[in-house]
Amino acid sequence: MSSHHPARVLPPREMPREMSEDGKQSLLTHLLELRQRLIKCVIAIAVASVIAFIFYEWIFYILKLPAEDLNLIFIEMTEMLGTIMRVCLIAGIILAMPYLVFHGIMFVSPALTSREKKYVYVILPWIALMFMGGVAFGYFVLIPPATRFLLSFGADIASPEIRVGNYIAIIARLLLAIGVVFEMPVITTFLARLGVLKPHWLSDHRRTAVIVAFILAALITPTFDPINQSLVAIPLIILYEMSIWLARLVYKKPPAT
Repeated sequence: MSSHHPARVLPPREMPREMSEDGKQSLLTHLLELRQRLIKCVIAIAVASVIAFIFYEWIFYILKLPAEDLNLIFIEMTEMLGTIMRVCLIAGIILAMPYLVFHGIMFVSPALTSREKKYVYVILPWIALMFMGGVAFGYFVLIPPATRFLLSFGADIASPEIRVGNYIAIIARLLLAIGVVFEMPVITTFLARLGVLKPHWLSDHRRTAVIVAFILAALITPTFDPINQSLVAIPLIILYEMSIWLARLVYKKPPAT
């Protein structure tokens, strides 16, 4: 009579040491690479912010132009200094944006094929161009009517005396938000080229995109009137339609198995 011995299952602590060590080494390598890239990004933002600080008077002059003859004030001793530092930091982030995006993409590039890496280098200039296009749209199209509405609403009751920190915070938020939103066609085109995002998925969610566009417009714009919100929502819808068209143009169906 033969006896049957059940197979012995190794407990987790007895798993081969090589697997555990390789996993730890791989995680450690990725963390070290992430730290190095973050340090480089912080240095780039710091250098760009210093450059912006040299020209901060010009930057403030440009930011004040949409408000025409608005006389900005500050009521705290450190408010002006803090506002200047904030403006220089935001300007540094905008200037360093292509470099930041480059490091973000290169961090995940080991998971991409050689062909996919070529697509990364192709979209980098477009990322910078679309971001600056969004900033220009916000500056020339959105900010002037928004500031006129905010400054004229209730002006017969009280005259506006706007703090410089409040004005800069609103303008900076608008420019950054619009710049980031304008990246949508580039990102969707890149994902469609990789086969991650399918064009019909974008077209199927067109109605949802319209609703989301108006929600984002309400969050981005500081005004409550529908005209200024439509100035943001309509370009977002156009960008979404552009994303669908570009996705159809570059999408390649996976080979049938």
